[in-house]
Amino acid sequence: MTGSPVPVIDLGLWREGDAAARSRIAARVDEALQEAGFLLVTGHGVDPELPARIREAARAFFRLPAEAKRPYAVSVGGRGWLGPGAEANSYAEGTASPPDLKESWSCAAQDPTGIASVDAEWFRPNVWPAQTPRLGPLAERYLARMRALCDELLELLAVALTLPEDHFTRHTGHPTWGFNLNWYPGTQTVGPPLPGQFRIGAHTDFGTVTVLDREPGAGGLQIHTDSGGWQDAPYDPAALTVNIGDLLARWTGDRWRAGRHRVLPPPADAPAEELVSLVYFYECDAHTRVESLPAPLGRVRHEPVDSHVYLRAKLDAITVP
Repeated sequence: MTGSPVPVIDLGLWREGDAAARSRIAARVDEALQEAGFLLVTGHGVDPELPARIREAARAFFRLPAEAKRPYAVSVGGRGWLGPGAEANSYAEGTASPPDLKESWSCAAQDPTGIASVDAEWFRPNVWPAQTPRLGPLAERYLARMRALCDELLELLAVALTLPEDHFTRHTGHPTWGFNLNWYPGTQTVGPPLPGQFRIGAHTDFGTVTVLDREPGAGGLQIHTDSGGWQDAPYDPAALTVNIGDLLARWTGDRWRAGRHRVLPPPADAPAEELVSLVYFYECDAHTRVESLPAPLGRVRHEPVDSHVYLRAKLDAITVP
């Protein structure tokens, strides 16, 4: 993407750089999140072999016959297998579309808070498929790194807003999060796309920050900006793709935009293309009161929301009945 609005941010330089270097990084982050809501992040500390091993284990599960996967079937927000037709992400924007052309293995935060009503909804035990016993341990290693990385990102974002470093992380002492392994099979599995059907329809994510480890493909990720419309997302094999979600955009009073994106359907010239994405959705402590930053930082003063009432409504919106 020529002249991409998505910069590459080196977290190593952020950690170790002098004041001038950190100031430049913070300013570039602020600029990018105002325009596109996306960053590419290097220096993230993820072992490059780990996502590859997770993909290998995930593909072994997804390629099983449907009857082997069906015992793990759940609805959106559950822990297990989201089968074909379970989601239509464009409904989060109020746009009707056919279901997304994907399957997912989904898990989420599970360490209980001790508050029964919160734990029953947001901190249930995770499930892993017995047919691929390596998947759970590999994913747990990855998830531990994602939790630490997201808090580091939120500290950087606070500094980019000239706020105290813990402005957001003071609300992530016991956060909720979600993790999807998304499988995008080719047309031999999903059939030809219907009009308006995507691997994932156009939407913004719902939480604070999302961290994506993706494979490049012709039927891959696109991002939307006001100036450029839909464009293929930039890709760097050493980088993770980071975007902010609706809650964080509201928190900033719409100074920053939630990163709008979609995943293209299997391409006609590469119908067998198969991709697997690792998507970590970070949120905040259950029932955090999210209030917009006042001017001059914030631009729109939204009514305060309960973070998890808001998140539940979004999850319900994308669930295909």
